[in-house]
Amino acid sequence: MNILVTGVCGFIGFHVARGLLQRGDHVVGIDNLNEYYDVSLKEARLTELQKFANFRFLQADLADRSQVATVFTQFAPRRVVHLAAQAGVRYSLENPYAYVDSNLVGFVNLIEACRHGAIEHTIYASSSSVYGANKKVPFSIEDRVDHPVSLYAATKKSNELMAHVYSHLFKLPMTGLRFFTVYGPWGRPDMAPFLFARAILEGKPIDVFNFGNMKRDFTYIDDVVEGVIRVADRVPGGDVPYKLYNIGNNQPVELLRFIELMEEFLGKKAIKNLLPMQPGDVPETFADVTELTKDVGFRPDTPLETGLARFVEWYRSYYGV
Repeated sequence: MNILVTGVCGFIGFHVARGLLQRGDHVVGIDNLNEYYDVSLKEARLTELQKFANFRFLQADLADRSQVATVFTQFAPRRVVHLAAQAGVRYSLENPYAYVDSNLVGFVNLIEACRHGAIEHTIYASSSSVYGANKKVPFSIEDRVDHPVSLYAATKKSNELMAHVYSHLFKLPMTGLRFFTVYGPWGRPDMAPFLFARAILEGKPIDVFNFGNMKRDFTYIDDVVEGVIRVADRVPGGDVPYKLYNIGNNQPVELLRFIELMEEFLGKKAIKNLLPMQPGDVPETFADVTELTKDVGFRPDTPLETGLARFVEWYRSYYGV
């Protein structure tokens, strides 16, 4: 199958594309290779993908309508896995325009191209951040998500609304995936595993927000890939062919326990800089994956101990530490 993966040089995009390539699909990957974090890491991921004969890459920016049109005309994908986005809750406080350009303008450009290209199924990345100030746990896709606490979360909720409209008006099959704290090898340098590993190994303090009183539903990347591909293979039907799923490990872990594991695997104690809650953050995330399990027969279950050990092993190898 000819599948378009956007954000293919990003963390999740890279792993999903590799999973599709390994099973024999033809993958067209696009990415704008922006400088939100170390471009050399994105280029290294791309180099890994270019080892596959069934992979093609085009550097393109989804905020540019003409570039999006060229991709769809030139490659005629049958399905789309849309993982390109301006990520990060905290960065949205510094550079809101990046989120508007990528997550709103880019999203509309993409789903318009999907509509005119008669795409069989469009899968797009949402986020656990949409649950915002919700107090009820675990977070269910049936919960109301009307109280986002960051601009990033607001753009992801907007994506879900726009996707629903396109499914309703044009019978366009669309599925949104709310990811919960994805981690693993080739991860993003702005996320906790990377930040903590680097600081601990260098003997520098790590910032521990809300004085450590936080829980996260850490989800290992291989589980995310399995979930994404299973969902991509199942086209939603009905009058409004639209679905939403949580993809999370369904097992929240205390932040301080996460730090203990990092210390154990790195063989070095962390210097903790205890700080109050950051604007836009939430104290806990916890995924209800009932719908995902019911529809595609899969539930993420990699223990944090296993996934974090694999991340540290990759980190030491990649950086020669």
